[in-house]
Amino acid sequence: MTDAREVTPAEPAPDRAAIPPVLEVDQLVKTFDIRAGFLVSRKVGTIQAVAGVSFDLVSGETLAVVGESGSGKTTTAMCILRLHEPTSGSVRFRGVEITGLSREEMRRVRRRLQVVFQDPYASLDPRMTVAAIVAEPLRIHRETKGLNARVDDLLTLVGLKPEHGSRYPREFSGGQRQRVGIARALALEPHVLILDEPVTALDVSIRAGIMNLLEEIQDRLGIAYLLIAHDLAVVRHGSDRVAVMYLGKIVEIGPVDDVYENPAHPYTHALLSAVPVPDPRLERARRRVVLEGDLPTPINPPSGCRFHTRCPIAQDVCAAEEPPLAVTAGGQSVACHFALQAGETLAGRADQLGRQVTFRERAV
Repeated sequence: MTDAREVTPAEPAPDRAAIPPVLEVDQLVKTFDIRAGFLVSRKVGTIQAVAGVSFDLVSGETLAVVGESGSGKTTTAMCILRLHEPTSGSVRFRGVEITGLSREEMRRVRRRLQVVFQDPYASLDPRMTVAAIVAEPLRIHRETKGLNARVDDLLTLVGLKPEHGSRYPREFSGGQRQRVGIARALALEPHVLILDEPVTALDVSIRAGIMNLLEEIQDRLGIAYLLIAHDLAVVRHGSDRVAVMYLGKIVEIGPVDDVYENPAHPYTHALLSAVPVPDPRLERARRRVVLEGDLPTPINPPSGCRFHTRCPIAQDVCAAEEPPLAVTAGGQSVACHFALQAGETLAGRADQLGRQVTFRERAV
């Protein structure tokens, strides 16, 4: 079996209006204390890693969350799982508020809310066999009836063979290890699977195979995916909706085709300009938008719109007032005082303001 396959087009998105959300996140905030001094006992500041994030997710849907490193994507996911305790906000799983649940109550919720971690080399215990790794959640929750058959079924589901269960993680490639991690996450029949950059640590040649596997599992089981990702090409072909995060906030969210074809936020426009296209002729004709300056620190984020310090079309109001997420004519929601219209480019809007956008020319 080879992992080197082309990514297949995603199935049609589920009818969100007809399905109650399985996961609802409302104004989620997470801050971390900065401590210094002897035994780090003195608080000297805070880092706001997530700053009022809201979205929902329905069964059978994939919502991708993208953004630069440090934008708060993984912290948002860890707060949903309560591996980090949220500072404030609401997380409802199947209508139940989980932020205030006890440890035992949360343990029962985690049967249906599972995670696949980014690094398959670090997330699997090297001292355990593959069968023991996949069986571990079933043993913890005392579901041991027909255990061996269940493990064999899970390995088969992710494209491995039952006889692989007697081997150790070190005997497998990165793609095969990630399949083991997926099998473990599926053991308790979750309703939501959080995928924390599941292919980032893998070779490019096997990423498509893992993404195709996840799509096949979703089509078969109807699981909802929250996909944390850097690879915007993978996101487009494997997601129904996409949320773009910048410095702890969602700046744009909507159906994946709408966001990719007509990005309304300047930051989204800049991100998408960096995505290569498979046609060399088209690739040579494209130019990448270069954002000036570095990502601001979450210790002291900019006032108003957090992107205004790097935005080529920012105006005075952008520094004074934070824009709310508002629905555009294109169908997505965007947090921008001067959102781009369908078909409009960032360079064109900047030219109207007498400004210039910096481009990086593609290599010929």
